[in-house]
Amino acid sequence: MERERITEEISDIIFGRNSVKEAIKSGRPINKIFVAKGLKDGSISEIIGMAKDARMVIISVDKHKLDEMCRPFGHSGNTGNHQGIAASLAPYAYCEVEDILAAAKKKDQPPFVIILDGVTDTNNFGSIIRSSEAMGVHGIIIGKRRSAPVNAAVDKASSGALSNMKIARVPNISSAIQILKDNGVWILGAVQGETQICDVNMKGALAIVIGNEADGISRLVRENCDYLGAIPMTGKTASLNAAVAAAIAIYEKNRQERA
Repeated sequence: MERERITEEISDIIFGRNSVKEAIKSGRPINKIFVAKGLKDGSISEIIGMAKDARMVIISVDKHKLDEMCRPFGHSGNTGNHQGIAASLAPYAYCEVEDILAAAKKKDQPPFVIILDGVTDTNNFGSIIRSSEAMGVHGIIIGKRRSAPVNAAVDKASSGALSNMKIARVPNISSAIQILKDNGVWILGAVQGETQICDVNMKGALAIVIGNEADGISRLVRENCDYLGAIPMTGKTASLNAAVAAAIAIYEKNRQERA
């Protein structure tokens, strides 16, 4: 049985067709769904049908109302790309590290975890959630400080994958790493260096640490990693953004498991 979940009201709005659809499918608590007046194309009709079947409240609103609701999650003064639909949710419920381990055990699989150490960009965070859910990660751990929280922009960037991914928000990343180690999980830090991830044994229970977009993994977290590995690069570009680095590392873990 999962522990009582930690909740925090970050934003009660999600927007975009994939995000709203996946939220309905996953059973996330939805207060209301807002749909632009006159919008009746196929995918919107499908979402409305799902919402009606789930007995959810559906409200028809002018497009400018949706624009205002989603403006805080846009860029350069533009509104977030709501695609004609948004939903009001209960506060997002973070899980505990132990819940992620329990999810892996329930599937009879060795735990596979992503740890984000200071990833602050919401687009990167959302993309990492999307890659993680698509490629079998059991959960993501983030810190309460120096990290992007779950919000509407993260949900949109994840294309709805957030609804199917466990995320633990912890006061101390190093303490969370110790919990993983106590449960037999090895910790790999993705860093620049001589040893490449393709030369590191990534099979079995593993957590991959992805660092801050500018500064990488913090010193203390790096010292708590069991080993370090770099993504092979042959071009002149010195580094990759956090989302790309995470996707490559996740893929390499899966490739080794299949080899």
